[in-house]
Amino acid sequence: MQPTERGLREQHKARRRTRILEATRELLRDGPDSVINAERIAERAEVAPATVYNLIGPRDKIWEALAAGFMDELERRLALLGADDPREVVRSTVRLFVSDPVVSRRMVREWEDSGLVLDRGPLTRLRRAMAAAQARGLLRADIDTDALAAAVATSCVGALHQWVAALIDDDRFLTRALFALDVALAAAAADSYRDQLLAPLRTRGAA
Repeated sequence: MQPTERGLREQHKARRRTRILEATRELLRDGPDSVINAERIAERAEVAPATVYNLIGPRDKIWEALAAGFMDELERRLALLGADDPREVVRSTVRLFVSDPVVSRRMVREWEDSGLVLDRGPLTRLRRAMAAAQARGLLRADIDTDALAAAVATSCVGALHQWVAALIDDDRFLTRALFALDVALAAAAADSYRDQLLAPLRTRGAA
């Protein structure tokens, strides 16, 4: 097969894959209890059921692919903002999930590995933002910024699952995620920035 033919073939596969995932989102939005299987997705996407299996995979891979789509969109939003602020990373992540609640809630509930949902985009961005804060002198030099970012991401996953279970609303989801971040930043603050990073905690009670 010539390189041009391979390129066209990959483009066609990518378009079909995009159509399959959009069809899945449409089915989910039809109702919170919509049945999601390869046959229904294939019918909506106008492809063969085998194409769904070949390009996406079985049921759990569908949720994984939807999660990857969320992270692609998050990366796009953060790139447009051009921000390395940890608060903006957390805020944008929460806003992304609450902007499409039917899809995101079902995905998190049914994906077996949903605890990893923030491991790609948000955690990578948080690590970068924490390292940048340390380089600016906001955080102590002895702090492991990767570990700090991981601790914040773990708290955010917990808040996400509470939101998915409807134990907290959109505003409380954001509040709890930002609170976890503020606690981590205050604990790691350099002496000259301690008051600044403690300020959000002093003006807001625990979520």
